[in-house]
Amino acid sequence: MTRLGPGSLLVGLAAALTLHAADAVYQVKAEKVEPSAELKDPVKELLGDDALRVQDGKGGVVCTIWFRKEIPAKATVEQVKNGLTCREITPSTLIGAIELPDKWIDFRKQEIPKGIYTLRLAFQPMDGDHMGVTPHTEFCLLCPADKDEKPDSMELKALIDLSASSHGATHPAVIMLFPNAKPEEQPKIAGKGNGVFVLNVKRPVVAGGQKTALGFSMTIAGHRQE
Repeated sequence: MTRLGPGSLLVGLAAALTLHAADAVYQVKAEKVEPSAELKDPVKELLGDDALRVQDGKGGVVCTIWFRKEIPAKATVEQVKNGLTCREITPSTLIGAIELPDKWIDFRKQEIPKGIYTLRLAFQPMDGDHMGVTPHTEFCLLCPADKDEKPDSMELKALIDLSASSHGATHPAVIMLFPNAKPEEQPKIAGKGNGVFVLNVKRPVVAGGQKTALGFSMTIAGHRQE
């Protein structure tokens, strides 16, 4: 039988403490907060007041997110039965809104100014310029609240231009979505490695007249690896 000496035990303890510290870097709190007045009324009416506030290890607010009360999806009865994915939601669909109290760096390492933004679903184009650029191809695009007039779906180019205007660039501001096939009932922050942290959350979805749920796993900190 192999015996572990004091040195090995200390190394193991240090590793455990490091892992625990990493898990505690961010935390999420559910609070009752009215959606920002900067959001247009047609958008705000679709959002609930169940806000999720993400804080860093020092208690500073990273972001506050309001989700749509019910997210519409296009799915068959069989798809609902087998479990939905983001791919059953129409691109450009309004998912929610986010408040950034300070400038924020998105997954593409773009600096996004503080402010209020809507969140709309988008899928990465399957072309030579984008293949393999990120580990997943589902995103929420941040769009300036004062320019997003109504929650209706829109053409892809219009969505990209709207999101890109949030930081005066040609590429949209993005939150990458990881798969979350088995979402927990309560929101939770999870580490994905390489300094990437996500907000895992379960949200109500309506598909084919049926009410179901879908897990989202939204990147709130960290960037793509070069």
